[in-house]
Amino acid sequence: MYEDFHVTDRWAGPNDGPNDGSNDGSDLHCRWKANIVAIATRHADAVDVRFDVNGRPMWIALPCTAWVEQKRRTGKVITDQLAAQIAGRYLKTIIEEGYDASREIYTMSVDEVLEQLDAVLVEARETHGLPILPILDGETQSTSYIPASSR
Repeated sequence: MYEDFHVTDRWAGPNDGPNDGSNDGSDLHCRWKANIVAIATRHADAVDVRFDVNGRPMWIALPCTAWVEQKRRTGKVITDQLAAQIAGRYLKTIIEEGYDASREIYTMSVDEVLEQLDAVLVEARETHGLPILPILDGETQSTSYIPASSR
């Protein structure tokens, strides 16, 4: 769904943003790269989800308090896979709404995380499940190490 997708930045023209051809007002290719606990890298209470947008890094920060709130409201947790989908859907949304291409990091609020989470789960039900992470060189990593009953 949102680990590897294309979106059109209809608000940018060929002269907007960096002059490296990455923002030409057309198709943007967004690929999930990693989930990193931000406490280790920037001393923030968040999980940073990295995407490459036409080869340029873009980070979406999800506050850790969203995990607590999701557990409180549903009894379920946000998995790494689900966090990547939430951040990817948010990235797609902000691009479609005219994001600032010069920013490398966007921070979501708890309400935004939960709103995107609900939308991702609805979409996952329609497609019969979330894709498996990670995506490495265009191929999905083997899940043969996961017992069949858990897949």
